[in-house]
Amino acid sequence: MATNPPLPPRVNIKIEELRKSSIARRKEKDKYVEVELEAKRESLPNWSDSVRRVPNVALRSALFGAMRKGARPYVEQMEVNALGSVSILYTGALLDQGDLDVWAAVLHLARMQELGVECRITAYRILKVLGKTDSGKNRRVLDLSISRLKATALQVKVGRYAYEGSLIHEVYRDHHERSERIYVVRLNPKLGVFFREDQFTDVDLSIRYALRGKPLAQWLHGFYSSHARPYDLKVETLHRLCRSRASSLIDFKKDLLKSLEAVKQASANVGRPFSYLVEAHLVQVKTTPSASQKRHLDKKR
Repeated sequence: MATNPPLPPRVNIKIEELRKSSIARRKEKDKYVEVELEAKRESLPNWSDSVRRVPNVALRSALFGAMRKGARPYVEQMEVNALGSVSILYTGALLDQGDLDVWAAVLHLARMQELGVECRITAYRILKVLGKTDSGKNRRVLDLSISRLKATALQVKVGRYAYEGSLIHEVYRDHHERSERIYVVRLNPKLGVFFREDQFTDVDLSIRYALRGKPLAQWLHGFYSSHARPYDLKVETLHRLCRSRASSLIDFKKDLLKSLEAVKQASANVGRPFSYLVEAHLVQVKTTPSASQKRHLDKKR
């Protein structure tokens, strides 16, 4: 019986190299699968009850506008004005600062659970976190806001990060035997990309709630809190970024000055100096950096 001649040494070497390369590629692929599975089981980082951790995309854009009560137009694939190279396409009813408070409260209460896992939260608990009484009116307002947050669709790109989905992935209502309203909420696991590195800001809750009823002041506080060292911006730019309903820049500037003063007073009351200067059409602001922002600034020195 004829036998195959032995392969040349260089061929055997090549075969061994290909075998090792195949094993290495398989291990690398398995590693990425593990990372992806870990990401799906990701939890939000913990933070203090005195703050609300909010993604910067929500603070540096018109996603949650500085608008007062009124009609809420429904939009499809609307390009949301945002600072820098951030890209946001939004579908849903326009959102305001009250909706941001509710979303931040849901994130706060769900932060100890894995993203994508059902989180059961009573209406009473959400209202308590919001600093509101458990009244019928407040429950109705809360219910409408949660429905709006669920009925959203976003496409967001921030540098190397991207997200596509809703602000609240899934929600349904349940009733306890004591007729207590319970929200069963599920957040999109991919929301975790907005809570990495420098993609979020811890917003001082005492200042934000002191500004309740002043949507532009709340928006300005969140916007400037997201900057370790704010840079000068035009009045026109702020008008565009906050989605103000002011019909003219003159009217907006009047509201802007009042709102900046409100932020200054509320910040001073908790020992966090905030100063501003508006000359012609340029706005200059100085804030008190948070501990993490101070570390960020120290690294840049």
